[in-house]
Amino acid sequence: MFVKNSIKPYFITYRDTLSNFSKPAYNIVGYLEGNDPKLKNEVVVVGAHYDHVGIGKAVAGDSIYNGADDNASGTTAVTEFVNYYAKEKTNKRSILFCFFSAEEKGLLGSKHLAAKLKQANMNVYLMLNYEMIGVPMPAGKDMVAFMTGYGKSNLAEKINEYSGKKFIGYYDFAIKYQLFRASDNYPFYTEFNIPAHTFSTTDMESFHYYHQPGDEFDEMDTAHMADFIQQMIPITEKLINAETKEIVLKD
Repeated sequence: MFVKNSIKPYFITYRDTLSNFSKPAYNIVGYLEGNDPKLKNEVVVVGAHYDHVGIGKAVAGDSIYNGADDNASGTTAVTEFVNYYAKEKTNKRSILFCFFSAEEKGLLGSKHLAAKLKQANMNVYLMLNYEMIGVPMPAGKDMVAFMTGYGKSNLAEKINEYSGKKFIGYYDFAIKYQLFRASDNYPFYTEFNIPAHTFSTTDMESFHYYHQPGDEFDEMDTAHMADFIQQMIPITEKLINAETKEIVLKD
C-alpha cells in the first residue's frame, strides 16, 4: 500500500523492529513530507494498531479472534488517509503513517516508536489514533465519535468548530475504562507532551464482541466507516495545514 502510493519508508525499510518484545514484531511506518518550507518540519502522526489477540479460548467452537472492529477498522482509516494524501499531496506539515504492532501486549509498538522518535528529536505536533470505528455510536447519542482524553486538549473543540456540528463528544465510559491510557496515543503523550488522542465510535458496553471471536467483518457497518472517514478528511486537512499550532494541551 505504501509502495503503490509512493509513500517513502521513514526508516531504511517500512519495518520498524520492536526492541521491547521477545518475538520478532514490527511497526510499519511510512512518511510523507509536507509541502510548506517551514511547516514541513512539524510532524503529525496518524496511526492505528494492526495486531489482535490471534488464537485464544474457544467460544462456541471458534478460537480465532478476528479483530474486525479492534482494529482492522482503525487500520482501514489510516489506509484511506494514505490513499488520500498520496494522491492530493495537500499536507503542509509532514505526516508519519504508523501501523503499530503489539498494542494488545501493552502498547509495545507505540512505546518503542515514540521513544525512538523522541531520541531522534522529531518535532511531533499532534498524534491522531484510530481504534474501533466499525460500529456507529448508539442511537440517540448527539455525536459521531468520541475522543479519549477529551479534556486534555482543545482538539475536540477545534474539530467541532471545523465540522460545524458536534462531531466529537464526551463519553463517560472512556473515563470509566481509562481508555486514554489504553491505546497507542498514550506513549506519544508521555514522550512528547503533546495532544495525542484516539478516535472511536464503538460503545464497548453495547458491542458484545470486544476481544471475542465474534468480532468479525459481518458485524461491521461499512457505510458508517466510509462516512466517518470521509468526514474526517476535511477536518484532518485543517489540522495538518493550520498556519499555527492551534491544538494545545490544557492545564
